[in-house]
Amino acid sequence: MELRPPLGLWHTVCFPMQSVHLTQRAEHPMSQASRIVKNQPEDLPADVLELAGAIGQLPPEQRRRIDLLFGRVLESTRRRRRILGLVQDALSQLRLDMKYLMFDLEATRRERDEFRRKLEDA
Repeated sequence: MELRPPLGLWHTVCFPMQSVHLTQRAEHPMSQASRIVKNQPEDLPADVLELAGAIGQLPPEQRRRIDLLFGRVLESTRRRRRILGLVQDALSQLRLDMKYLMFDLEATRRERDEFRRKLEDA
């Protein structure tokens, strides 16, 4: 059974048109093709895509009532993923900063110990 997406406000968010990306790639040199950000359905969890297919099979009057709500669910899912990505990046940066600080602390302790030895020897 093929799942077809429901029509509505969220349709372009969940299932973007790929033809726009193909025409942009054809017009630009190959080095610029990687700069095009594609909004693919794989960005969404499988259960959300499955729900989209189920909504797509509903009669139009029922689908219209659900479209707005489902659009909000999609936006909140994307927002949560974006926030999660930002938090993961911040944690990675924090880990790197901690490594630099630990290195700096160890170097400072070595310098301090070396100066103490020089003072004691003098």
